[in-house]
Amino acid sequence: MGRGKFKAKPTGQRHFSTPEEMLAGTSSRPRTFKRQEAAYKEEEESEEESGQESGEESEDETEQKRKGTQGVIEVNNPNLVKPKNLKARDLDAGKTTELSRREREELEKQRAHERYMRLQEQGKTEQARKDLERLALIRQQREEAAKKREEEKAAREQKKVEARK
Repeated sequence: MGRGKFKAKPTGQRHFSTPEEMLAGTSSRPRTFKRQEAAYKEEEESEEESGQESGEESEDETEQKRKGTQGVIEVNNPNLVKPKNLKARDLDAGKTTELSRREREELEKQRAHERYMRLQEQGKTEQARKDLERLALIRQQREEAAKKREEEKAAREQKKVEARK
């Protein structure tokens, strides 16, 4: 039984192939991945060629290839629904899907908000009327304040002129 909390390091030295060995192809590491990949590509090419020659046969082959024990045991299950592949041309483009309640409510909410904002811009809502009244009042107060400042400035100027005489 080992003592301590650390695991023992792996024994043996690791061997790294040098670039020269890799170029020469004398590396001790097997290159099986590239071989497997090349074999896979060759299989795909041969399947494509045979698939082009017989179009209907390739469909039968895909039906025959089954997962697990499905190919071994023939099951006649009336409840088993076979997957149906739909093509783009078979889909009904004019068919509209009904929205769920949440989606419908969300759309109604967005439309109501947009309508309210349009009315707000036109000044037809109660809040917009209050805002416009407030703005008019503020403008009037600012104009009065500006006139008052101008009068005070003119009065000061008048005093300066009189003081010089």
